[in-house]
Amino acid sequence: MSTAHPPSVLPALPGPAEAAEKIRAGTVQIEALLEQQLRTIAQLNPRLGAFIEVFGPTARAEAATLAAEATAGHWRGPLHGVAVGVKDIIDVAGSPTTCHSRLMENAPPAAQDAPVIARLRAAGAIILGKTALHEFATGGPSFDLPWPPARNPWNPDHHPGGSSSGSAVAVAAGMVGLGLGTDTAGSVRHPASACGILGLKPTRDAISCDGVFPLSRSLDHVGFLARSAADIALAFDVLRDPHLPQAIAAGPVLRQIRAMAPISGLRVGIIDGWDAGAAPEIRAAFATALGVLRDLGAVLHQIALPRLEDYTSCGRMILQAESHALHRAWLASRAQDYGARGRARLSAGRAILAADYIAAQHQRMALTKALHHTIADVDVLVTVSSLIQPCRIDDEAAIAATYDQQARTPFNVTGSPALSVPIGLCPQGLPIGMQIIGHDHDEATLLRLAAAYGAAQPAPHPPLSHLLPTEPMP
Repeated sequence: MSTAHPPSVLPALPGPAEAAEKIRAGTVQIEALLEQQLRTIAQLNPRLGAFIEVFGPTARAEAATLAAEATAGHWRGPLHGVAVGVKDIIDVAGSPTTCHSRLMENAPPAAQDAPVIARLRAAGAIILGKTALHEFATGGPSFDLPWPPARNPWNPDHHPGGSSSGSAVAVAAGMVGLGLGTDTAGSVRHPASACGILGLKPTRDAISCDGVFPLSRSLDHVGFLARSAADIALAFDVLRDPHLPQAIAAGPVLRQIRAMAPISGLRVGIIDGWDAGAAPEIRAAFATALGVLRDLGAVLHQIALPRLEDYTSCGRMILQAESHALHRAWLASRAQDYGARGRARLSAGRAILAADYIAAQHQRMALTKALHHTIADVDVLVTVSSLIQPCRIDDEAAIAATYDQQARTPFNVTGSPALSVPIGLCPQGLPIGMQIIGHDHDEATLLRLAAAYGAAQPAPHPPLSHLLPTEPMP
């Protein structure tokens, strides 16, 4: 694996946890930090397409208010002054939720914030803008939509993963420290893997999906992307339902992972055979990552689950049936307004019989039971994320194959918490990710392992200097 990369000439953006601490200490100014991010967006977004809309004036006004409150000693919460990018499938009051689709291009502004946005604001976060996605969170990068697709910051000719592509690109490129996304079949973990950052899909009921345009109601999750386990933990503490018994009993996850002992003795289950179809460089990176975990004191166990294909085919059946049901009327009356890729994906469930859908839901229960039975003997599971490297963004055949060449969908089927963690670069200089999967509502152990791994193997940042404009920005 190659890790050589030229340094970025852009100033490093502190992650949310670090930024929040420095803001409280007075060593970082909220308004100055926001201006740094707005400059980075102005420089890189024309090439990378991470943001559909940037709330510049509103964000500056919010930053000024938050700075004045900080000066007066009033702190709203743990994200006071930290900016966030939001996938444009989540309602933000005053902004249309376009879902990156022509059908929603002229949608009226949302009347109120989704609960996740309300929680971010209550914690002091600044909503910086809406990020790009695949149309209605499905299909893939498309060039026949009102906005261009986001591009991989490691190489803009390549796929950044999806569907939460814009949020991942914005985080990886240093435009924002925290990106909000959704994950129905891996749509947070895929771009996290492709862009070399962390992406968490929490336990199914941990975070509200209200105010989020659905793709598959029984598979949808709200998740988020950042560069460190501490940043993910901080965001999870803000966004999870505070009334869940697990949240009340355990307390803040960030505090837990900072207080936890090293991972020596942690029981890590390696899912047997799930990496068999992965590209050689991904298998090699995964083997190296397992060696790092072993060196850190983790106890590795080979464990058996049903075939990867059983989980992915079950998830595909449920997703296709539910997404077609949601779009059935529009597909009948406005099919031409979809992009070609989105239209094909959303139409795929037309021929699915009710009996087949019910059978898939029964299979889902059996597959979930199998996972719960197996994970009872270990603290976490680990497996690969993508089986292939991010392809060129204009390679139609490779794009079509990408969404089945992964091991992420199983954990939407089971609802288990799953975290994508970067584990190096392939010889072509594109990131590789692995997944850590935990017991329901035990996100703390996933993040504890990710924090230990990240300290031992810090992830590189993408080279960005070649993406900067050749002429000075006005």
